[in-house]
Amino acid sequence: MLRKLTLVFVSTLTFLSACNSNALQRGGREKEFPPPVDRAVASATLLTGYLELLQKLVQSPPAEQAEILMTAQREYDLAPTPSHRLRLALALAAPGHAATNLVTAQKLLRDLMATPETLLPTERALAFLELQKVDSQLTLAAENRRLQSLASREDRDKLAQLNKRLQMETEENARLRKELEEARAKLDAIANIERSLNERQPSPEGRTQ
Repeated sequence: MLRKLTLVFVSTLTFLSACNSNALQRGGREKEFPPPVDRAVASATLLTGYLELLQKLVQSPPAEQAEILMTAQREYDLAPTPSHRLRLALALAAPGHAATNLVTAQKLLRDLMATPETLLPTERALAFLELQKVDSQLTLAAENRRLQSLASREDRDKLAQLNKRLQMETEENARLRKELEEARAKLDAIANIERSLNERQPSPEGRTQ
């Protein structure tokens, strides 16, 4: 009887030990392998948030636009995470508001692309595309300024040439006017001499008498 009780006790301990070991193993696995995060869902959620930010920023009145920019700047200043950096860059690169700053947006985006591993795939693609757009806009703006400066310089050169030509024509007209006056004075003098000579000559009747 005692032997049977001993066998039952040992069997029970063995069973409990096995159960406990399995439970510990399951618990260890749960701690070691947490439930996987659905990166696709996370990326879609982030992308939706970025697009909603841009839509609201473009469609809002100036007061709300300023508030959105201040919020994005404050979040970045408090915690300059890649997501906050990207949100601020997108807000600064968006057109149609007074705080648009392509140069600062370009710097933020380039900083992000320098460490692409800190971004989710969707964020990385969005940052890359936005950087390409900002680079193109800045390049076009610089080319436009260059052409305007060139046009202004050409206009100044043309104006200088016209002024020089006008000055030369003015001087030529003055010279011709002076020569004309001198010629007229000579003609008047010749006419006066001829008239004086004619007055001095006796008439034919006086010579015959």
